Amino acid sequence: MSRAPRGADALVRTLQRAGTRVVFSLSGNHIMPVYDALLGSGIRLIHTRHEAAAVHMADAWARLTGEVGVALVTGGPGHANAVSALYTAQMAESPVLLLSGHAPHAQLGMGAFQEMRQADMAAPVTQASWTCAGPAAVAADLARAMQLARSGRHGPVHLSLPSDALESPASLDDLPRDEAFAPVPMPLGDRDALAMLGLLRQARRPLILAGPGSLTRGGRLAAAALESACGVPVIGMESPRGVADPSAGALADVLAESDLVLLVGKRLDFTLKFGQAPAFRPDARWLQVDAEPAEVERTRRAVGTRLLASTQADAASAVDSLTRVAKALPIDSEHGAWCGAVRDALSFRPAAWAQARASEPGRLHPVQALAPLQAVLDSHPDAVFISDGGEIGQWAQACLRAPHRVINGVAGSIGSALPFALAARCALPTAPIVAVMGDGTFGFHLAEMDTALRYGLPLVAVVGNDARWNAEHQIQLKDYGAERLIGCELRPTRYDLVTAAFGGHGECVTEPAGLLPAVQRALDSGLPACVNVMIEGVPAPQVRRALAP
Repeated sequence: MSRAPRGADALVRTLQRAGTRVVFSLSGNHIMPVYDALLGSGIRLIHTRHEAAAVHMADAWARLTGEVGVALVTGGPGHANAVSALYTAQMAESPVLLLSGHAPHAQLGMGAFQEMRQADMAAPVTQASWTCAGPAAVAADLARAMQLARSGRHGPVHLSLPSDALESPASLDDLPRDEAFAPVPMPLGDRDALAMLGLLRQARRPLILAGPGSLTRGGRLAAAALESACGVPVIGMESPRGVADPSAGALADVLAESDLVLLVGKRLDFTLKFGQAPAFRPDARWLQVDAEPAEVERTRRAVGTRLLASTQADAASAVDSLTRVAKALPIDSEHGAWCGAVRDALSFRPAAWAQARASEPGRLHPVQALAPLQAVLDSHPDAVFISDGGEIGQWAQACLRAPHRVINGVAGSIGSALPFALAARCALPTAPIVAVMGDGTFGFHLAEMDTALRYGLPLVAVVGNDARWNAEHQIQLKDYGAERLIGCELRPTRYDLVTAAFGGHGECVTEPAGLLPAVQRALDSGLPACVNVMIEGVPAPQVRRALAP
């Protein structure tokens, strides 16, 4: 380096030391020194078309790799655009770092260009949010932010970087050591693990419910290992539909039968109907392991003395501890039939779905549009299934499974699926990427098809096109009646042609027989592709089935 190192250089060197491989970003005045420092660093820069898309990409990267996903945006309105996507990452418990440029310290309070209370704005949707004090603090602040993102309950962290902190001289001689980035351990003690396993064994129909942090590929494998070791069903939950999550089959019936529930990193929130009847038995008892004491207190307020025991630990450590301790115990053969009943309930799908047909010509029922995609997801050991929200998202989550699964999550937000897909391609260069979204959703970030073209990121976006905001349409229809439908209409736009105009591959499907060939042509194109499927706008699936006594 011929010139004196700056704060921006310290930032990039620290990112290198942390093992950061990619930064998702949208450029702007305040962060140009960082762009300059990234040249020759070996860190890939993916330059997006919207700041929220950069955060969504960092979110998906984090969920798929286990690394901290890094988004870099400019200050002021650029930062404000990015903040909206932090809520999705927060509720998914995804370790994301948002780095935002910021007005210079020397001009604060003077009406500086794009001056804004950025840290305050991001604080409610992050684990921590602050503004770097100066060039000497850049490296240490970055390490602290990365550590916080993966400690306790994982989640996003925000760091604002004033432009004078980036441009001013900084030393590169004392950068953080590896341990500065490592998450702070919060293990579950063996005594607590043994006590909780003992209570689970005494129950007739116990369940372990895990939160969104346990729904990554590694998290699902760890949950399966825990179930095998302790003989108690372990169910991961990350859907905003909660007990009515179609991807979990007859989950509602299972929950209503349980007499003891252990929450491992799972909040007792709206997704669980706050633990109240009829979603749960009025006499159901509870155990809880959580990284945050406030979550335990919230559970205590909801169920009172029926919370038998609780302790503080992070979810991943708790699952590992429970698994290890359970393996040392005699095999639990008491709950075999219950485990089998729970698994049958979760895998249950109505037989009528196999004969689902659209009632309108030139349209497909969602099952007709989605079920054939399973063959693509079964074709590769690292295949990625991505789902946005809305009615089509619920059908997709009910119909499809894959080694990697990234959905919009407990936040219930929409619009993230296409950015998720770009990040998935960055993380898994050879696996098929199938992203399902509605036509309303596709409109949020369709310009990211341009990003995908510029960086050579092939993917398949399957757009269920019913020419309306169907989730809201269904609410209006149910609550107010057909004569009071308003504001949910869209045009039957040819999103395949929009994608082709960007330089990608487009397919339009209006008949069931054309679906899989169109998807195969999209995959074979080697381009970012949109398969625009004209679907019938039906409600999201309701899956209920009574358990045998």
